[in-house]
Amino acid sequence: MVEIFVGKWKIETSENFDDYMKALGVGLATRQMGNMVKPSFHFAVDDQGVICMKTQSTLKSTEVKFKLGEEFDETTADDRKTKTVVTLENGKLIQTQTWDGKQTTIERTLQDGKLMVKCVMDDVVATRTYVKEA
Repeated sequence: MVEIFVGKWKIETSENFDDYMKALGVGLATRQMGNMVKPSFHFAVDDQGVICMKTQSTLKSTEVKFKLGEEFDETTADDRKTKTVVTLENGKLIQTQTWDGKQTTIERTLQDGKLMVKCVMDDVVATRTYVKEA
């Protein structure tokens, strides 16, 4: 089922991302840079079920490899050190990051051929839309 996410995606729209970063505790300078970059997202899965998610931009690139449902250590683009679990629920890829008593979720779904990303921290919700590259 995760195979539907496989490919290289480029960002098309981003809404409320600055408020989301602020809710995460990201400083002003990093937020300003984060709002300017246009990241691409790469999703792959190998024959052992190991998933690789890579985000690339001119500012910073991150890569994580994991299996669904298994907790792993993640260093985020804004340098948070999180315990992260990714699950697949009803066609949604849900990434839960926990650190310092806080938690955020990043939900990825496909809608009309586009990758929809919903980032939630407390009552702040950001949405980002990606289109698949040829």
